[in-house]
Amino acid sequence: MNEDKNRLPTERHSPEVAEFLEKLKQAPATHMGGGRGRLIFALDATASREPTWDRACRIQGEMFEATAALGGLEIQLVYYRGFSECKASRWMTTAADLHRIMRSVFCVGGETQIERVLTHAIRETRSRKVNALVFVGDAMEEKVDRLCRHAGELGLLGVPIFIFHEGRDRVAAAAFKQIASLSRGAYLSFDLASADRLKELLGAVAVYAAGGYRALTAYGEKKGGEVLRLTSQLKN
Repeated sequence: MNEDKNRLPTERHSPEVAEFLEKLKQAPATHMGGGRGRLIFALDATASREPTWDRACRIQGEMFEATAALGGLEIQLVYYRGFSECKASRWMTTAADLHRIMRSVFCVGGETQIERVLTHAIRETRSRKVNALVFVGDAMEEKVDRLCRHAGELGLLGVPIFIFHEGRDRVAAAAFKQIASLSRGAYLSFDLASADRLKELLGAVAVYAAGGYRALTAYGEKKGGEVLRLTSQLKN
């Protein structure tokens, strides 16, 4: 078995990343004026995610740094864990605030509560526009049809869902791909060995939420490295 199958690809012409960024390009238009973009950062905090939780805490600052020149970013952390526990933080505008809250959370065994994340995002954007939803998780233990209905509603509201799937669970992968597609977002898998590369793609999604595809392209040119290689694929 190929051990690199589910890692974030690094080659210039990686089909997985090319497809992810192509879908990012095709996602609904975000606000293009001044002010901060608004992004919900949702995480599965059940016990299976404990090995990568600390790593997620370290990489989240990229989202704020990447959008500073675009007017900044507001992020709300949403997480679920244990028995029927799903919480949402206040909206935050600094990496330090987000990091402080994430460091106070510890993983607890339980079932997934993705439906509660999606319905929360619907309520939030009806109150005040949310530009994107990022979800990081490894499992799906709910009724797919209900999740897909909510994902479709978010798509109609102009809130694309960008799913980063940890691990190789096929049931979760199939559901996550449908959810991303119905919301006009994108799906990409990763594993523990490649988790650190998430920061650049999270930064890319944050830039998209703050300024749209044009801002994403400009960010890639400025950032260079892997982000530049990834965004250059879209220009072709």
